[in-house]
Amino acid sequence: MHHASPPTSLPSQTEAVVAKETRRALASRLRKDRPAQVRIVGDPSRETMTLPAPAVRLLLRGLEELALGNAVTLIPVRAELTTQEAADMLDISRPSLIQLLDERKIEYRRVGTHRRVRFDSLMKHKREADAARRAALAELAAYDQELGI
Repeated sequence: MHHASPPTSLPSQTEAVVAKETRRALASRLRKDRPAQVRIVGDPSRETMTLPAPAVRLLLRGLEELALGNAVTLIPVRAELTTQEAADMLDISRPSLIQLLDERKIEYRRVGTHRRVRFDSLMKHKREADAARRAALAELAAYDQELGI
């Protein structure tokens, strides 16, 4: 199943300030590891709802990013992305992504003639590539130290 990413926009400065204040207030009242009881002001039913702990963590994390002025997009872990969406997430060209898929460095499946990349497979590859890049940089830094550069 394909989940198109909704268009995202950066929060305004006012929205970032509100997000920061809201996050601070909620963080002092809510525990990330526990469900939270919430009630919407102005809701005539006055019904109390329960937010599961993962939703509380997601809400606090989203507010934190908005407070920093970042746009936030929610992508289900099991979402399937088009090759262009996957390439965009890795900040590489679509042909470069296709090469990674053909080399079986990232898992994918075919839907007719189209490839679909699971978000979790894409993120696994990204973590592994980032770790390899950090290791190579550490090795180069050690070599520079050895040479006295």
